This record gives sequence, C-alpha cells and structure tokens, in this order.
Amino acid sequence: MNMEKEQIILVIATRNKGKSDEIKALLKDFPVEIRDLNDFGPIPEIEEDGSSFEENAYKKAAFTAKVLGLPALADDSGLEVEALGGKPGVHSARFAGPDASDDENNAKLLDEMRGVKNRKARFVCVISIAVPTGFALTYEGTCEGVILEEPRGTSGFGYDPLFYYPPAEKTFAEMTMEEKSKVSHRGMALRELQSEFDKVLVWIKQRLEEERRLLGFTEHEHD
Repeated sequence: MNMEKEQIILVIATRNKGKSDEIKALLKDFPVEIRDLNDFGPIPEIEEDGSSFEENAYKKAAFTAKVLGLPALADDSGLEVEALGGKPGVHSARFAGPDASDDENNAKLLDEMRGVKNRKARFVCVISIAVPTGFALTYEGTCEGVILEEPRGTSGFGYDPLFYYPPAEKTFAEMTMEEKSKVSHRGMALRELQSEFDKVLVWIKQRLEEERRLLGFTEHEHD
C-alpha cells in the first residue's frame, strides 16, 4: 500500500465532542482524517494515575493507539499553584475528592490559599501523539496567572473563575472562548502542534511503515 497517498487516520482519545471539534478545526487543512472515541465501540477506561501530565497524556494516547491499531492523540492538563508546591497538579480534576465538582475543587483551593500572599499559578497542558508500537511525540503549553480570593465570571470550567490572567485583566471565566483559546495552555499546545503538523504526519507515516515491515517480516518468518 502506498503510504504517500494513503490518508492517515488520527484518533483523539476523548468522547468530548467540543475537544474533538477544536482539534479538527486546527487540523482541517492537513491530509488527515480525525476521529474520536465516539466513532468506535467501547474500550476500557484508562486510569490516569501518572505522576506528571506528560505521563498521563502518553498513557492515554499509547493505550488508545494500541487498542485501536491507529495513531492516537491525548492531552492531560491541570493547575499548578506555586505556594502549594505545584498542587493540585495531576489531581486537579479530583482535588476535593474522586467525584468532586468544579465548585468543590474551587472551594478547596480557596481554603488552602486563605491568607497566602503568593498567588502565582499556571495552567499546563501536555499533548501526546502515539502510534500502536508505543513511540510518541509530545507538545506542551503553559499559561501564567494568579489565583483570586473569590470567583469571577461564568464561562469556562474547572478553575477558570479563580485563574486571573493579568495581560487581559480578566479571569478565564470572564473571557469568550475565542479570547481564552488565544492565550490558554491548551490553545498554546495545540498551536505548537499545528505549526509542526506537516512534520508530525511524516513521522507517523514512517512509524506506520516500519510497523508494517516488521509485521510482514514476522508473518514471513512463520510461513
């Protein structure tokens, strides 16, 4: 099969349609077919128990690629607060407990930050693209800000109402989706990926070609 003419399928390791649509829009001019987990049958849930965003992103991407036999993209992101030694970090979504709501996580963060003068924080997003053999590429984006003493704004999700971005003089929850995507950690990581996506496609094709050669060699050995 001619790998040059074959269109690559890239699976976004999520069932979140909004996230898929955002990535599809960024990569619409490239010769790649974007799918997500909604296009496939049930696959096992992946436990995000890594000690870093990079580890969790890679775990999701590599697992999805191996199970589906297709290149896969996954991201992991969260909030790191300087005065809390980087917490909540990889536990951002469950800071106040395994099934905590955004409001509960925000309340816990405010409680831990009560009386703390150093309010510096940053959002981090790591994107991993993996092929079925386990090789992967990594992209990272960060956004620096400060934690307010009370929530502001009604847009966004997670810690957005508490994360104040000084250059815009707004919290993430006070920004429109367009404003936020221009400066956010996920927007930065995705634009870095977009700027290098021609090279990413070449890399994916090379890895898939190597995999096919290896499989062909293995099959021949067992003939």
